[in-house]
Amino acid sequence: MSSRSIGFVLSALIFCAIIFLSLGTSRPSPSVAPAQSATPAPLSSAAPTHCISTNGLPDSFCTPGVTDPRVTQDNLAETICKKGYTATVRPPVEYTNKLKLAQMETYGYSGQDPRNFEEDHLVSLELGGAPADPKNLWPERGASPNAKDKVENRCHEKVCNHELSLAAAQQEIATNWLTACQ
Repeated sequence: MSSRSIGFVLSALIFCAIIFLSLGTSRPSPSVAPAQSATPAPLSSAAPTHCISTNGLPDSFCTPGVTDPRVTQDNLAETICKKGYTATVRPPVEYTNKLKLAQMETYGYSGQDPRNFEEDHLVSLELGGAPADPKNLWPERGASPNAKDKVENRCHEKVCNHELSLAAAQQEIATNWLTACQ
């Protein structure tokens, strides 16, 4: 192979690596990312094309959990610990229904009845989760109320009683809601 051919192949490999990395195709460990906006995000064609839910947990790459930057440890009494707060930030059902259908396809639930799924916030609204960020929503099997709702309520109570920090509760529920806030 000539040096020109080798140079071309190396250039092509570097270009592909740059494109691969810029698309965010690696699977990071679960983390709570800051929200970009509290308004519904447009459904993006750059969304993941295949996600897998395991043991009732969302795919950590597709649904890592995102927090709402408007909710902080310092303003709990005015936000999540204030009765009726979640109703003020919940995204419109038209948005979540459309997102649920798109995410059902991504999670491999095509052809299943959407009524058998809840478009759920991984970091719940009562824990300061980003209301409309697709990376904080996923099609959870079943309907509300469910087992995750009890965990969210327990975490919310601990945060509002200052038994657990907001950040810790958000991280725990985003990492594994099955074991959060025990």
